[in-house]
Amino acid sequence: MLIATVVFLIAVALAFDFINGFHDAANSIATVVSTRVLSPLWAVAWAAFFNFISAAPVLWGVELKVAATMGKGIVDFPQLKAGGTTVVLLVVFAALMGAIVWNLLTWWWGLPSSSSHALAGGMIGATIPSLGLYGLIPSGILKIASFIVLSPLIGLVLGASMMILNAWIVRKNTPARVDRWFRKLQLVSAAVFSYSHGTNDAQKVMGIISVILYGTIWADRAAAAHMAQKFPVPFWVVLLCHAAIGLGTMFGGWRIVKTMGHSLTKLQPIGGFSAETGGGVTILALAHYGIPVSTTHTITGAIVGVGATRGTRAVRWGVAGRIIWAWILTIPASAIVAAVFYYLARAVVGALA
Repeated sequence: MLIATVVFLIAVALAFDFINGFHDAANSIATVVSTRVLSPLWAVAWAAFFNFISAAPVLWGVELKVAATMGKGIVDFPQLKAGGTTVVLLVVFAALMGAIVWNLLTWWWGLPSSSSHALAGGMIGATIPSLGLYGLIPSGILKIASFIVLSPLIGLVLGASMMILNAWIVRKNTPARVDRWFRKLQLVSAAVFSYSHGTNDAQKVMGIISVILYGTIWADRAAAAHMAQKFPVPFWVVLLCHAAIGLGTMFGGWRIVKTMGHSLTKLQPIGGFSAETGGGVTILALAHYGIPVSTTHTITGAIVGVGATRGTRAVRWGVAGRIIWAWILTIPASAIVAAVFYYLARAVVGALA
């Protein structure tokens, strides 16, 4: 029975990973589609491929720092495990459902919210009813929450800087030649951003699946996993997570593509290249430090930064305002949904016992 429940929960985690790819496909392809460098079908295939191959560095020993943050940096894992197998299963299930529900709602509304923060909010909301506030790790939560503000600002600065630098480099060339160059270069920048998206976002689900395994059927390995300098994630989990997010990207969230690629500002290939490069560099750098940053926040900031180089009127600030409200509400909203699912699941388990 326990193994069946663990398999079910891993399937739910991979479903969230798929929805993450589906929801965040816009981050990877919106600019390359809006500038008509690639058709939507080829764009999602391009993004999905680089989402998947971002698993490769694990083969030569790259540390999964974002997975470690999600696995043991938000919830006090020893306390969670001490609560028993049932508590581990209930918390993880409720956390995933809180994140899934919020992701689907924001996809329906066409708002590019953060899957990362939805998952973090779900973990917080599911943990409080079971362990109380003492079950949380304030430093980890503060690190994630602070980048709600910092990641779009970094993306904005890098996107604007890249745009200004690129415009200066090509200042003596004709618009037609510039457009032709950057249509090719945007294939590279879209690949870089998709690779960074896979590197950052797939690791979050690896951390959750590891919590499931070390909190239940691999309980005897939990102490070593918690104390390990490198957070141990089985390679089959790495492959499954990258495959799920890649498949999700293949299906694409077209409602959000419209918001990201057309509604915020009008992009040319040079602008798309600048936004994707600035956003991708930001995400890869922060993933190196184990910060589960929002790819959505980062690329949105980069797009706004590129648009702002043409003047403040080039950005539709009303759309940006709606997006910011979605960012602010993501953690508390997903936490509330997760808490509700925790109480419901606990009541069902109690009735079946």
